[in-house]
Amino acid sequence: MSSEEGPTQQQQPEQEKKPDEPPSAASDAPQQESGSSSPAAEPPAAVAEPPPAAVAEPPAAAPAAEEKPLSFRALVLTGHGGYDKVKLQVKTMAKPKLKAGEVLVRVKACGLNFAELLARQGLYELLPSPPVTMGMEGSGVIEAVGEDVNDRKVGDRVIALARSGMWQEVAVVSADRTFLMPEEMSFEEGAALTINYMTAYMMLFEMANLRPGKSVLIHMAAGGVGIAATQLCQTVQDVTVFGTASASKHETITQGGVTHPIDYRTKDYVEEIRKISPKGVDIVLDPLGGSDTQKGYSLLKPLGMIIVFGAANCVTGQRKNLLAMAKTWYNQLSLNTMKLMQSNKAVSGFHLGYITDEQLFGRTMSTLLELYKQGKIKPRIDSSYHFEEVTEAMKRMHERQNIGKVILLPEPKKEEEKPKSNAEAGENVEKNDAAISEKKEEEVEAEKD
Repeated sequence: MSSEEGPTQQQQPEQEKKPDEPPSAASDAPQQESGSSSPAAEPPAAVAEPPPAAVAEPPAAAPAAEEKPLSFRALVLTGHGGYDKVKLQVKTMAKPKLKAGEVLVRVKACGLNFAELLARQGLYELLPSPPVTMGMEGSGVIEAVGEDVNDRKVGDRVIALARSGMWQEVAVVSADRTFLMPEEMSFEEGAALTINYMTAYMMLFEMANLRPGKSVLIHMAAGGVGIAATQLCQTVQDVTVFGTASASKHETITQGGVTHPIDYRTKDYVEEIRKISPKGVDIVLDPLGGSDTQKGYSLLKPLGMIIVFGAANCVTGQRKNLLAMAKTWYNQLSLNTMKLMQSNKAVSGFHLGYITDEQLFGRTMSTLLELYKQGKIKPRIDSSYHFEEVTEAMKRMHERQNIGKVILLPEPKKEEEKPKSNAEAGENVEKNDAAISEKKEEEVEAEKD
């Protein structure tokens, strides 16, 4: 499974109690209120919550009874399968009653991770059973705070981290899992920072102890974690980065810090690395699994480390592929401790979803935000899609067309808007320039005539 995941189930006990209801980010408060979600075209009628029995005076109860319900859009996984299983719905609820330590966030941008592609196929064990609101990271503005929340206030711009429930316009999250955004950071950048950069940072520095002069192999170097890992390698002197990606992405990843880009589709990356570094590499970051784990292990220098943090080779189509899963399982690395000892190599596994150390989360995010302020890291936004376009967003990541982070925007799409990637924007500029040049040539010819 992919390691690009949010916090563990232990942080959200309420979701365990009601797995059949789409949970919010850190509690099921949004689902405890006025009823089920419905298709976006026909939102349900608002139902006001009756006043508490303990309130004796009618005048005091009247304002609560007349309180306007809250409607919000959410992307809900309705079952396991293809792209059509993720549906845009409108939910209506009474104003959520925050528990101690919780905040209500108006979500402005959400991150799409490979783990959500796995979850849609039923391959991500940490996500509650459908129907469930997806999304593990986002950014937005705090609209309300619960009791005992002293370091957050209404109006704060924050990054929010959760197991699920971030793909909606409003989300209740634990204040401990929110992080204040620097003024210069956009909401899209905030939504792109958490999962990818925490994954890359913990692997490189907490596990592999990256030091000056080392060499690193980064698979899927143009993806979210790949770009994050490459940027973080640049914070250490004299680190050589080998990065696998399709040829069309080589220029971009080279500009981002990859020393030796390798086209995995047309070349054997093991042979290419051996040509440059006969002894191999010190660190391998492996999100692929299967036979690629064996190759990565063989490339390690003595005292080197391979960190397995995904099984992307299992995902070959928009639905679960049992043959691909069996092939990946059959080809996985297998060795005994005696062989491992004699090889002087280390094999590690990483899964962000199973880490429960709150101090580690806080310390890592503080470091990443400081690196951002210093200009040493900066999330690359590949493209942004509105909730209505979630299928196109998932296709782009599934087909590995993205260079950087794919972002989802909760706000409704305007009719004239179309999703644009950075590459498409550049193509449009070239087309416009060509059109202007052609027009000028026609005008010159007309003047000659």
